Amino acid sequence: GYVGRDVEQIVRDLIEISIHMQRDSLRAEVKERAIVLAEEKIIEQSTIEDLNIDKLKTFYWEQYNEEFEKDYVNNVLENLRLGKNGKLNVAGALLFGKNLKKILPQFYITAIWFWGNELEDTAYRSSENIYGTLDELYKKGFDFIVSKLNRIQPKDRGFNSLGELEIPETVFTEILVNALIHRDYFINDSIKIFVFENRIEIISPGSLPNNLTPEQVKRGIRRTRNNIIASFAPSLMEYRGAGSGILRALKVYPQFEIINERADERVIVKIYRQKSILN
Repeated sequence: GYVGRDVEQIVRDLIEISIHMQRDSLRAEVKERAIVLAEEKIIEQSTIEDLNIDKLKTFYWEQYNEEFEKDYVNNVLENLRLGKNGKLNVAGALLFGKNLKKILPQFYITAIWFWGNELEDTAYRSSENIYGTLDELYKKGFDFIVSKLNRIQPKDRGFNSLGELEIPETVFTEILVNALIHRDYFINDSIKIFVFENRIEIISPGSLPNNLTPEQVKRGIRRTRNNIIASFAPSLMEYRGAGSGILRALKVYPQFEIINERADERVIVKIYRQKSILN
């Protein structure tokens, strides 16, 4: 009788151990899935052909003073957390990809130059969708804004001298760079650049991360949502990653506001133009 009971107890113990192991395995799986960030998501339709190998090689040489052969590109991608098994992840494509319109068509810039001051206006001066890697998006977005701004002639300069932009470049440089680096790449939407007569709006998908507030941003406090992208950005774009960008912008031109719309999952930065400030 005792032997039978012992066997039953052993069976019950084994069943309980099995249940605990299954629970632990499930917890580990849930935890593993939870820490997969948007920038690390593998683009299944991508291949090595969608990688700008020359650009990656140039970066690698400048950073590590080393070269690598084409046969080792998969190892380099995995070591830099830019891809796996011959496929790019979102960060890898945004930093060193090509054919972005094909493999990441949802991540681009919508740029519109309006006649007036209302988003609802049906007529606009010009509009374009801007595609490319992050540094290309930054350059083209920057050029779009600059081309729509007025230049003001300082009184102490000659008639033939080039006037100064009505908004210092530092302002929209910092705001645009931050929109590209810190946006939420789980949201399949474009960054918006709207140029109105009285303001410029730069709208970034995703609210501020980790309960960050606009007031904290204006004090130089930062939270990084996309760590891989942010780690490469100083080498590819005008980005320092020290939280000082907005502070510099505020110092030279404080006439802008940051609006964090958590319900709508977006951040809107409104930069007011000189004509609206003077009126």
